[in-house]
Amino acid sequence: MSYTAVELAIVTVVGLAIGSFLNVVIHRLPRKQSVVSPGSRCPNCGAAVRWHDNIPILSYVALGARCRSCSTRISARYPLVELATVAIFIAHYLVLGWTPLLAVRLVFAAGMVALFAIDLEHQLLPDAITLPGIVVGLAASLFLPPGFGDALAGLLAGGGFLWLVGEAYYRYAGEEGMGGGDVKMVAMIGAFLGWKLTLLTLVLSSLLGSIIGLTMVALRRGGLKSALPFGTFLALAGLVASVWGDRVLAWYLGPLR
Repeated sequence: MSYTAVELAIVTVVGLAIGSFLNVVIHRLPRKQSVVSPGSRCPNCGAAVRWHDNIPILSYVALGARCRSCSTRISARYPLVELATVAIFIAHYLVLGWTPLLAVRLVFAAGMVALFAIDLEHQLLPDAITLPGIVVGLAASLFLPPGFGDALAGLLAGGGFLWLVGEAYYRYAGEEGMGGGDVKMVAMIGAFLGWKLTLLTLVLSSLLGSIIGLTMVALRRGGLKSALPFGTFLALAGLVASVWGDRVLAWYLGPLR
């Protein structure tokens, strides 16, 4: 697969711009605020952010991580989201190349970044991301991999499986074990990635969640219930599956062929 400096530059700039917009989504969506209007403002003093103070990463460094108007410290989340987004976009480009599928997977990646950050901070997976994501994933599958049949199977199998797990836990323990947001998020992953990569996502997310949860218990930082919300693990695993999932499956299933 061939790459060009121009394509890489475009992906980098787009990744930084999308990362900057995702910070708006992450801050406003859980607060039920518009992500379009008004323009970027300081959460503390409400002062409008000038265009030259809104350049991804560079403005954060130039301002010394403080608001120009009130000197309140700017959360490190802003540059971290921008850096993570551009890194994820570049990883997708290096694996998928300059193809129509790249555009679809970048939309998926942006959704996963937003869901990761929102669930980490608010324990919330907004329908405003997952439900449109399901529609976009299914629509794209009409023309691109994994194909509509696989996408629909991924949606039903992934979302259905997680719903059954949550229902079984509720009947056993008498308390909510799996939120509806997690089910919709897995359905979104299935719509974009198909059933095989969705199953891989579930395996990876469960493995990662178990490792971190047991580590927190061992370090006496809390019990399993105080571990990170499951949506964060789904987002990480979904991104891994989106970029490297086909290679992982080919490696794992290779001896069986």
